[in-house]
Amino acid sequence: MRRAALFLGLFFLWAPIALMVGYAFSDGRTPYIWGGFSLRWFHALAANERLLEAAWLSLRIAAAAATLATLLGLVLGWVLARHGPFRGRPLFGALAGAPLVLPEVVMGLAFLLLIVGLQGLTGWPAQRGAMTVWLAHSALGMAFVAVLVQARLAALDPRLEEAAADLGAGPFTIFRTITLPLITPSLLAGWGLAFTLSLDDVVLASFVSGPGATTLPVYLFSALRLGLTPEANALASLLLGAAAALLLAFAIAAKGWARVETPPSRE
Repeated sequence: MRRAALFLGLFFLWAPIALMVGYAFSDGRTPYIWGGFSLRWFHALAANERLLEAAWLSLRIAAAAATLATLLGLVLGWVLARHGPFRGRPLFGALAGAPLVLPEVVMGLAFLLLIVGLQGLTGWPAQRGAMTVWLAHSALGMAFVAVLVQARLAALDPRLEEAAADLGAGPFTIFRTITLPLITPSLLAGWGLAFTLSLDDVVLASFVSGPGATTLPVYLFSALRLGLTPEANALASLLLGAAAALLLAFAIAAKGWARVETPPSRE
């Protein structure tokens, strides 16, 4: 019974995805009717310059946003995990974690109002575009990275850092040689999560992007309003393959880190 429920759940999850991948290789013009095996829509996808430009912009924004979110999330998680109770800590923690629970529509509107206000007061930014999308996605990803870093720091054995301090290591040396290597898996996971959130986002980008800065999800969402095309199936299949490769890379990296952290057994 348990095994049947498991297979039913997997079927419910993966059957639509398998159908989408299958129809990506169909030669028919209708995206949900099989017309024989063909790579026609992958070739059409490669010739679509607007879509490729949007995809390249999304990848650049996602990589930059994930990097900034990881740096800021590291600082935020460090403060929450290591600075103990201080005045205003509950409010600080609530504000830092707000993007985890706030609807993206609310965040998008808030960012739009902030950008318009800054433009009126300082003249910066001159217009909405890739930079404003990057900043908004970084703020969203930062909260997720901070949670991972805070949890990792809370689970560390403090005796490791205390032993290094007893041997004369300074705070920066302890962080560089002890703490940073131990929290690297959480940083990698946070970077991957922030990258995925940015690459997948439609709502925030719709509020803060401008002319000439259309990301791939916004482009696809706009195109799908006119009707589903077989190119969308081909593109979704490519993104699925890229996501699978990324997950595999993270799994291999995590396995490597687990081996490093596990001391050899003495027989």
